[in-house]
Amino acid sequence: MTTSNFDVIVIGSGLAGMTAANILGRTGYRVLLLEQHYQLGGLAATFRRSDGIIFDISLHGFPVGMIKSCRRYWNPAISDRIVQLPKIKFDNPQFQLETTFDRDDFTRILIEKFGIAHETVTAFFDKARSMSHYDDQSLTANELFNEFFPNRLDVVRLLMEPITYANGSTLNDPALTYGIVFSNFMSKGVYTFQGGTDLLINMMTKELQKNNVIIQKNSPVRKIHVENGKVTGVTIRKKNNEEQHFHTKTVLSNANLKGTIFNMIGREFFSRPFIEQAESVRLNNSSTQVYIAMKRGFIIDENQCGDLLFTSTAPVFDSAKLLDKNITSRTFSFYYPKTRPNTDRCYVVSSTNALFDDWNNLPKQEYNKRKTDLINQTIERLKKYIPELIQNIEYVEAATPKTFERYTEHLNGASFGTKYEGLAVSRNLSNEINGLFHAGSVGIIMSGWLGAVNYGVIAANNVDAFLTKGKL
Repeated sequence: MTTSNFDVIVIGSGLAGMTAANILGRTGYRVLLLEQHYQLGGLAATFRRSDGIIFDISLHGFPVGMIKSCRRYWNPAISDRIVQLPKIKFDNPQFQLETTFDRDDFTRILIEKFGIAHETVTAFFDKARSMSHYDDQSLTANELFNEFFPNRLDVVRLLMEPITYANGSTLNDPALTYGIVFSNFMSKGVYTFQGGTDLLINMMTKELQKNNVIIQKNSPVRKIHVENGKVTGVTIRKKNNEEQHFHTKTVLSNANLKGTIFNMIGREFFSRPFIEQAESVRLNNSSTQVYIAMKRGFIIDENQCGDLLFTSTAPVFDSAKLLDKNITSRTFSFYYPKTRPNTDRCYVVSSTNALFDDWNNLPKQEYNKRKTDLINQTIERLKKYIPELIQNIEYVEAATPKTFERYTEHLNGASFGTKYEGLAVSRNLSNEINGLFHAGSVGIIMSGWLGAVNYGVIAANNVDAFLTKGKL
């Protein structure tokens, strides 16, 4: 067993963990970033196959606020590569349309296509934009829609379906978890990182190294040590079963919230009320993905497919239906050469929300058959938008909730961490154990990448305040 001392140990290199580590390293602290996988990024990652094929793990669209956050907490070279995805398409039994996915265009669509009064649209947008985490949590998203658009299931589908894909929220979740995310996208539309997620993570890694953050991959944390109510260090166990111990007074976990509490620490170190609160936190859903690489030189018709395509055969929007193993709704993310310059290959990633239990404990043969069915059904649906699809596919692969559990160690392969009640538990960790902090997908602070980055900022500031106070 080897030991070392650090001011801060960050567990997990999702965007929240990486951002927090970068801020703290830049501030001058001795920071160790531990990642259990062989690459950084968490779900902001890529994988490669032969002949130069490279897939982004999932569809990635985030609000314009990502530009400001990356410029301030990373560097201008990263923020300058964030570009807009202007063509967002919907195709379902209730309507078909294309939008730039911002407030002005949605206002036009709601008035002209759906016949909603201008005053009602304005009032809805204003209320959604005013929402904060201090609002009444008892108001559900469904109640919010009924207030402004009673009996308009078509309008609910337009407004809700993309956000369900963005953060897993449902009609029964607090309205603020919808309103905050929706309003951020409505600011100026949907954006992505030009050049691919691999380039983003490489640029972030160089920035971390520039700020003297020590990065150690293939280092799963198996224990956060606590003595007399204070963090004292962590232990990792490598593939050869060798243990390595690191001393620190401060740990910031970017791992799954419940995994951090119950697996890395243990319930005996927390108060009973806190454990009861943590046990009641619900994990968010997982997802399935189908990755399709087209043959070199075949360029998908951007006008036909757009950048993001929300497609469904379900007659109406249903939060539960989006999780059903009998898939009716998919989001297609199209990666053109403009998204990955210097390539002549197009990619498509199909994403569906899913339940872990529908894939867990299946016999191997049945599991593989379901993956094959997932691929075949996805291709069949995609043929509607790309008639020449079959003869131009170079490679196809699928991922399930079990895949995400394996590679991220997220409990139940959760794509969005926990439901809203997880935020209070995450924020109160340091009140239970001195020097313990958390950042990640909890409480749906915003959505996806931007929410993760900004929670990393919040957590880094809390760690800095803790360490500064200790030096006084």
